[in-house]
Amino acid sequence: MRALVIHAHPVPESYSAALRQTVVDTLKQNEWEVDLCDLYQENFNPILSQEERRNYHSIPENRASVESYIQRVQKADGIFFIYPVWIFGFPAILKGFLERVMVPGVAFNIEDGKIKAVQSKTNCLVCVATYGGNWLRAFMTLDPPRMIAYSNLRFYFQPNVFKYLALYDMNNADDTKRGHFLKKVKQQISQLQ
Repeated sequence: MRALVIHAHPVPESYSAALRQTVVDTLKQNEWEVDLCDLYQENFNPILSQEERRNYHSIPENRASVESYIQRVQKADGIFFIYPVWIFGFPAILKGFLERVMVPGVAFNIEDGKIKAVQSKTNCLVCVATYGGNWLRAFMTLDPPRMIAYSNLRFYFQPNVFKYLALYDMNNADDTKRGHFLKKVKQQISQLQ
């Protein structure tokens, strides 16, 4: 099984980096082949250019500037997004990744004015997110990252297995709480086949 791990945090010693490493190590222990896509380390450009927007609906022209990333997505049996939630949204680099890579012909097609998912090889989709705010604050904003994961990302990949693992209230999380969440992530990833 081939996993694409997409990480979106700029600080290498962050808790998000510890989560990324836990996911990568657990996958490898369970004999997954891992392709780590650390968006910051790879200097991924999240800005949708004027030309990309003009060619957005033109297949295959819309793939040209991000073809290598599209290939990585399409080869994956499992996709694992690891990111912090900032201002109740994805980090800009991850949002830009989704806007530039998940284009018509890759993630979906528009047929007779209706959006239809493109057949994906991806069998499982896992999101691992940390929130500075507590669960109630996220709930009061309708938790946009969770909703996008449940609606858009699940629609794009049509996985048999979907998991959304979130640690809320990072602003007040101590070592014990963070340690428990790392164990939970490891346990959940270990269950994947």
